[in-house]
Amino acid sequence: MPVCPASDWPAPPEGIAGEDLVWAETVAGGNYTHKVLARGTELRLTDLTGDACAHVLLYSADRPWERLNTADTVKVLWNAYLGEGHLLLSGQGRVLASLTADTSGRHDALTGTSALARNTARYGDGSPQSASPAGRELFKLAALKNGLGPRDVPPSVSFFQGVRITGDGTAVFTGSAGPGGAVTLRAEQPLTVLIANVPHPLDPRPDYVCGPLEVLAYRARPTGPDDALWNATPEGRRAFLNTAEHLAARGIA
Repeated sequence: MPVCPASDWPAPPEGIAGEDLVWAETVAGGNYTHKVLARGTELRLTDLTGDACAHVLLYSADRPWERLNTADTVKVLWNAYLGEGHLLLSGQGRVLASLTADTSGRHDALTGTSALARNTARYGDGSPQSASPAGRELFKLAALKNGLGPRDVPPSVSFFQGVRITGDGTAVFTGSAGPGGAVTLRAEQPLTVLIANVPHPLDPRPDYVCGPLEVLAYRARPTGPDDALWNATPEGRRAFLNTAEHLAARGIA
């Protein structure tokens, strides 16, 4: 359940003042959440029990046609495996968010979330009101609450349940790193964030297993030219420059 106001959350991250919290929520397995975040906000996701799987979509807050593009996120940065220092890119070649911290290392930018037909075949039902809702069905509800429709739901990235690709192209599920894994995303422009906490599609367990996800967001600063992340790779620098030019033209930065 969300805490309102977020500043009433009993234990903000170390070094963060309670009054800087803008979003504090625990999302149960088989549930979803969403929020609009200001540029520079840091979003910390924590897998409390080792069974959470946070499927995440990002949209430019007032321009939802600019959204997370998982293909560009992987190919532009020459890296299929999410981790600290990775950038989440839009289809416009701009940075939506940067991954500034990661203690899990078990993520997936390739598979996407679960679908209605698959969950129905596997668990007996995949509708959002069932005991085994599919991630895409929950994303559609979250999208609707932000003025978006099913056609606005692209492939997502997943945190806390890993996948690796073998030499022959097979996707191998590597599971969780255990309880307490956390990732921190920094919003590099104003964002609409959608999160579905549901089992990974490749999770081999026969039962619908998904643990609680802690969501905390707090005021911080966006990445600037003096940040090492800005210049970590030529491709990343180009994406940050694209973002800075876009925001400056709109009077946001």
